[in-house]
Amino acid sequence: MKIALLEPIGVSKEVIDELSAPITEKGHEFVYYDTKTTDPAELAKRSEGCDIVMIANNPYPTEVVEKADALKMLSVAFTGIDHIGTDKCKEKNIMICNAAGYSNQTVAELIIGMAIDALRHVVKADGLVRNGGTSAGLDGKEICGRTVGIIGLGQIGLMAAKLFQAFGAKVIAYNRSESEEAKALGIEYKSLEEVLSTSDIVSLNLPLNAETRGFLSADKIALMNENTIFINCARGPIVDNEALAKALNDGKLGYACVDVFDMEPPIPADYPLLQAKNTLLTPHQAFISEESMVRRAKIVFDNVTAYLDGKPVNVCKL
Repeated sequence: MKIALLEPIGVSKEVIDELSAPITEKGHEFVYYDTKTTDPAELAKRSEGCDIVMIANNPYPTEVVEKADALKMLSVAFTGIDHIGTDKCKEKNIMICNAAGYSNQTVAELIIGMAIDALRHVVKADGLVRNGGTSAGLDGKEICGRTVGIIGLGQIGLMAAKLFQAFGAKVIAYNRSESEEAKALGIEYKSLEEVLSTSDIVSLNLPLNAETRGFLSADKIALMNENTIFINCARGPIVDNEALAKALNDGKLGYACVDVFDMEPPIPADYPLLQAKNTLLTPHQAFISEESMVRRAKIVFDNVTAYLDGKPVNVCKL
């Protein structure tokens, strides 16, 4: 089979060579492209004749899937697959396998870091001290004793919950289903309305799909209060970000820490959250760490090996 990795995945060429060795040793052809492209024509060219294509989080749209005549399987170095033309994949019976779990710890740790900054004004304090300022007015708050609401208690949400508990927070959650592991940890399941209205910190950890797009609408945002800290390290389109910006500017919401937007960075200058008060914005970096990139690379190659062995893993439901 011909197998191609269409873009860099955050690890060195040496790691790529090591991970691809089991594939080439079995007699399969492996091609690696060390430059990123979002051009559909170039993606189609790189996919030509490939039985298996490996990608990360750059779009692999319907028009590319349509032209990939030999394609049987996509191994995605990412958790979400909303950047792929999944309907066309389903139509052509192309299997998609993701890298679920690689960034659980990394994303959860950034969520904690964002919460600490929102409560202790770390970024603001850095600016003050560099400009001759003092700690006057920087009285912060602790995570300990606060109520944290997790919306979406999957693997990342559960990891974040555990870390918040380690700081002494009470954790409540909204999720479609309940897990015994979460209950054993003392996490209480509540309605969405109760999570939004009673939490000091709200962390959004839902996947993006047809059901969750626009999930956190203006009326749901309005359920949070003027002191609530809202954190989104999930997906931007799950939230009405214009309504989020308005709530911040109107003093109806305390603070927002946002790593994901309605588009991938760079963000247009007129994007509402860029002008919103009391925000900490990061450029979709939650999933990135040295450790997570190595985990991700291993998973995405293991997906290919498992498929070649006739025992596919991490198969996404289409």
